[in-house]
Amino acid sequence: MNLTELEEIGLKNVGNVYHNLSYDELIQHELENDECALTKKGATAVDTGIFTGRSPKDKYFVDREPSNKHIAWGDVNKKISSEIFNELLVVAQEQLSNKDLYVTDVFCGSSAASKRSVRFVSEIAWQSHFVKNMFIRPTPPELEVFKSDFTVLNACKAVNDKWKEHGMNSEVFVLFDIENNIAIIGGTWYGGEMKKGIFSMMNYWLPLENKLPMHCSANVGKRGDTALFFGLSGTGKTTLSTDPNRALIGDDEHGWDNYGVFNFEGGCYAKVINLDGKSEPEIYNAIRTDALLENVVMYGDGEVDYEDSSKTENTRVSYPIEHIENHAPSLSAGHPENIIFLTADAFGVLPPVSKLTKEQAMYYFLSGYTAKVAGTERGITEPVATFSACFGEAFLPLHPTVYAKLLGEKIDEHGVNVYLVNTGWTGGAYGVGHRMSIKDTRACINAILDGSIKESEFDVTKTFRLHVPKTLGNINPEILNPRNAWKDKEEFDKTRDELAEMFIENYKKYQDGEHEDFSPYGPIVGS
Repeated sequence: MNLTELEEIGLKNVGNVYHNLSYDELIQHELENDECALTKKGATAVDTGIFTGRSPKDKYFVDREPSNKHIAWGDVNKKISSEIFNELLVVAQEQLSNKDLYVTDVFCGSSAASKRSVRFVSEIAWQSHFVKNMFIRPTPPELEVFKSDFTVLNACKAVNDKWKEHGMNSEVFVLFDIENNIAIIGGTWYGGEMKKGIFSMMNYWLPLENKLPMHCSANVGKRGDTALFFGLSGTGKTTLSTDPNRALIGDDEHGWDNYGVFNFEGGCYAKVINLDGKSEPEIYNAIRTDALLENVVMYGDGEVDYEDSSKTENTRVSYPIEHIENHAPSLSAGHPENIIFLTADAFGVLPPVSKLTKEQAMYYFLSGYTAKVAGTERGITEPVATFSACFGEAFLPLHPTVYAKLLGEKIDEHGVNVYLVNTGWTGGAYGVGHRMSIKDTRACINAILDGSIKESEFDVTKTFRLHVPKTLGNINPEILNPRNAWKDKEEFDKTRDELAEMFIENYKKYQDGEHEDFSPYGPIVGS
């Protein structure tokens, strides 16, 4: 690229421009800049400072027509005036001026009909490495004609000293100007802000084209059967979709258009806390040269201690999807046969697996119940029960019912099976019970994918009225119906009803008379 393009976005007196460096070049810069350390396996390891997770309260959209007519304003999507945005844009521009810069051009979306071109600008080499891992890497011919649809200025070293005067949450700012196709980041070094920022934009763009963006992982079997795994961070999307018997399409963000399912990204972003090579060999073996570890504890000999959470519970690794041997080269597949909603139930009430009707699927999709896992966001130190619409409310600029309507239409059109799988607690609530074993969860997933779950005889639970198999392969039948796994049945009934009331209260915001009401298909206390 030429300096004129940088000057057009307000950057002045720029030094060296390191444009679309190779992995080897980026790693060399990271080492020379003292930004990283090398692990024994050749991966680079960086620290993101005090920001080891996203800062959702510092994210804003410019209140500007016509996008402001589509955005669902509120706690998730907060307004900022164009005047304040422009003021902070200058702060970011001044931070990035008079510097050597790293510029990385990527695609978001493997579908030719739905992808966007994105340019990232940073003064930090490892941030360029991160987005190179996480997004789709253009071919040399594609780079020659690359034109950015959207630009991200990552001025992580800049802060907003006037945040109180501006009425903002803190000195950190993650701002989006949709009409001018630009975002700016200041005050936080966390790589996930860039990844999730573009995910938020895809969640704005695609529904306006009648395409469904999804916070899910996806894989495809040898007979071409596609499966989607919805869930928030820490629910097991990456682990459960990374399967040696199925080709990985992607681990976190996808779209669903007229041609099928397609990955937004070209890499994976996996949690590595307590990572074990025996139970998660694909992820473990993906951590090698070109992979980028965040906030792990490493010894002087380059050995990583994945059990050490002293920096954060949210230790992460990003790596190119090519590090997963069994991945779908096109990063896409046909329309899904099965959809799986993953939830980490901190109350220990939901069954390990249940089959949903279409109406129940709509209810649980809009509810998006899970537990935020420690370290995923600032201030979260242990699992906290939460409801996140569409299993990704933090990234939805539009009203959740927009996405639910699209999902319902596609379930009907393609005859998709939908299941709810609890990867959280059993035998008691958090602190009393224990986490579902990966072995049992995988057995549930395998039964869904190979169709054997349909051969089971089903019970219907009380209150939540979920259809659960009486037996399923070698899984202990006692855990299939969660009440049986609790020693104290009265305590289970009390906890179940408390959680049901939380569901009912949360869903009231969708009972506005403007949208179809799926509450009759949710829990009913006393039923």
